Amino acid sequence: MNAGNRTNQELYVVGAGPGDPDLITLKAYKVLQRARVILYDNLANEELLNLVPADCEKIYVGKRPYGEYTAQETIHELILQKASEKGTVVRLKGGDPFIFGRGYEEIIFAREHGIDAFYIPGITSMQAAGFEDIPLTHRTLSEGIWVITGTKKDGRLSSDLRLAMQSNATVVIYMGMKKVEEIAETYITEGMGEMPAAIIQHATLPKQKSGVGKVKDLPAIAEANNLTHPSIIIIGEVAGLRNIEK
Repeated sequence: MNAGNRTNQELYVVGAGPGDPDLITLKAYKVLQRARVILYDNLANEELLNLVPADCEKIYVGKRPYGEYTAQETIHELILQKASEKGTVVRLKGGDPFIFGRGYEEIIFAREHGIDAFYIPGITSMQAAGFEDIPLTHRTLSEGIWVITGTKKDGRLSSDLRLAMQSNATVVIYMGMKKVEEIAETYITEGMGEMPAAIIQHATLPKQKSGVGKVKDLPAIAEANNLTHPSIIIIGEVAGLRNIEK
């Protein structure tokens, strides 16, 4: 929507980053300081709520995996209602809103209802692999990154995994903790069970924890390190670099 058609109703879909509140962008910081309503999810660090004005309305709209769930339709209704009532609405989402975050759906919904809508990116959780000394690319080990969802809308593991395995790319799997056995078995079946792998949970936070090993042992790695969701799974030679002493 161009400047000449701007309304007094606006939605900012903002990436809260992987956890550490210091990792939000300066643009996100400025928008939070003038928010009238903030709709935040369970992966957004609640410390960020301290940046909004004292009279800003704070509404939790979390979607905990396999648990408490706020329907997307309810979130859309709140965007419409609160933008009409108060003007500037911030939708604060963990990681980056456009990477398995449904942020695009919310922006399109807002624009279809006459609300100006803007995207502010965030550091996505796969980038937090660096806090475990795992680079996602390496000029001698990995020529790219293949990012997939571990659980599709219909509940199945993405068929892209078998395609990704044929490449020299680092494979990053979001929302895959309920599929660790299937992921491991897929690699074993293809004769790739010895590929290095890592699981990282709560990256960038004081409670960050991880486990590394071989992809064939993913279920055991998860169990031994008490790793659950939300976590990311990283598979590829770069994961083996985690074992190199500093």
